[in-house]
Formats: sequence, structure tokens, C-alpha cells
Amino acid sequence: MSSFYSIILVDDDPINNLINKRLLSKLGISPKIEEFLEAEKAIEKIRTLGSDQHTLIFLDINMPVMNGWDFLNQYLIEFKKRKDKIVVLSSSIDFLDRQRAKEFDCVEGFIEKPLTPEKIKSII
Repeated sequence: MSSFYSIILVDDDPINNLINKRLLSKLGISPKIEEFLEAEKAIEKIRTLGSDQHTLIFLDINMPVMNGWDFLNQYLIEFKKRKDKIVVLSSSIDFLDRQRAKEFDCVEGFIEKPLTPEKIKSII
């Protein structure tokens, strides 16, 4: 049974995206999983989604050009009324990153890499 219209993985590491996509596919949370190496491309994709197409977004923080914080700021400007679930998925163990993520109303969780079935179940 799928819980979300789609899942979007935003991470500049293609290996992380591949592993996470396979794991999420096995769990059957959504029939549609897309991966983006650039946050700007993920923003472009979200622009094409209908307001009823609720999406689970896994977002890395440390990326070139547009980082995770920039993505969140842009998301709040453009998509404030969307009902997506954004989870920061990062290798950062910095307490300040966790605190900063909590400042964004659109962020529903912060998970340290790697993604595991247990971590996924704890957020959905």
C-alpha cells in the first residue's frame, strides 16, 4: 500500500540515491520514486506536481550550488500550501544542523545516513 503520490530523493551522491531508491522501492511506500542530484531540479519537479500529489522528500543538506537550506527556503516561498513531508537525510552529526532543521515548519524529521527500513518506518 502506498502512502505518498511520489518520493523525491535530493542528494548529490548518485550512489546514495541508488541505494535509497532500491530500499524505498522494496518497502512499497510509493509507486513513483525520483532522484535528483541537484536541488534546483527537484524544485522544478515539485512545480509540476498538483497540490493533491503529496510527496515524501528526503533532502541532503550539503550539496553544491543550492544546498539543503537553500532548498528549504525556496520551498517555503513557492510551496507553502503543499502538504509534502520533508525529511532531512544527512551525514551531518552536528547538533546545530538538527536545531536549524527544526526551524523550518515544513521539515518533519532529521535522519542520519544511511537510510534503513527502521528509520523509514519511524517517520511514516
